[in-house]
Amino acid sequence: LWVAAGGIAVGVAVTLAVTRAKAWVSNRFGEETGSQILISLLIPFGSYLMAEHLHCSGILAAVAAGVTMSFAEISRQALATTRMRRNSVWDTIQFAANGIIFVLLGEQLPDIIANAGETVRLSGHVEPWWLGVYVIAITLSLALLRFLWVWASFKLTLFRRRNDGTPTRKIAKRLLAAMSFAGVRGAITLAGVLTLPLTMNDGTPFPARDLAIFLAAGVIIVSLLAASIALPLLLRGLTMPSEPSKQVEEDRARVAAAKAAIREVERVQHALADGRGDADVYASAGTRIMDTYRERIERRTKRGEAAAQARRDGRIERDLRLAALHAERDEIFRIARDREIGSETAKKLIREIDLAEARHRV
Repeated sequence: LWVAAGGIAVGVAVTLAVTRAKAWVSNRFGEETGSQILISLLIPFGSYLMAEHLHCSGILAAVAAGVTMSFAEISRQALATTRMRRNSVWDTIQFAANGIIFVLLGEQLPDIIANAGETVRLSGHVEPWWLGVYVIAITLSLALLRFLWVWASFKLTLFRRRNDGTPTRKIAKRLLAAMSFAGVRGAITLAGVLTLPLTMNDGTPFPARDLAIFLAAGVIIVSLLAASIALPLLLRGLTMPSEPSKQVEEDRARVAAAKAAIREVERVQHALADGRGDADVYASAGTRIMDTYRERIERRTKRGEAAAQARRDGRIERDLRLAALHAERDEIFRIARDREIGSETAKKLIREIDLAEARHRV
């Protein structure tokens, strides 16, 4: 209990402490994007080391740190540049780390298989096929737990929708099974089992380490193979249910954000134009900005066929804007190659176009 609960507590405590200290420094001295990203990378490592020092689970501490960082991000504003760059860095690290974990597995697996006889002895059996029985049993147990978790989550969601008066529909069992198989990853399990030490403090080999790694690796491999075979069969001909509540939730959030933006533009516009001779310039600029938000509100508050038509119009507009951005980018590259503009100017303009394209592709 101490190992698990202590690891989670350490991860949460370290993250909250570092986040508050980081916020204090940023509020007093300003925010520097590079240091913010570096700190976000070091928080899980710091949590891991602190938990291991206190003889708790370092893996659970790192996981708890990551979850706490997500919640802490919601409660505090960071620069847009910081968020964008940090997300890019974390996506790259996640991709690389998942690959590294399985490379480490591949590096240790030959020795583990070669020592399968000793592993069988540690399990208390004579025949090696008992290891396969254990792997299959654990895999089936995990599949059942995933299915029960998905089923309970759907039931809770349907219960909440019925209480809210939202129309609901029965969820197909094939969809439940597909979602259960789709949740197979294993990176955290593998990372946890690979942190088992090679030896104890007195120098003796860590008991059943090879057995633990063999079982974890076997369960992951069998689960991945089962998902690769089962998912195409389960998803064949399966119609995914629409999620109108998600669209309503998104529309409601966008409308609320647009109304807040209009109020802020009005406030800032009046504050800047107060007592100035060119107040009409501020009024004109504010009107143009607010008209954009009013158009968003009008588009997002439509219902029924009008809402469907508005979404179709939005998709057409998005495709046209993307085509225009591609043409802009090609032209900037052309005049840059012809030495009509400098490289710095080209980079600046291309970055603006890339950001605009990323916005429309979200």
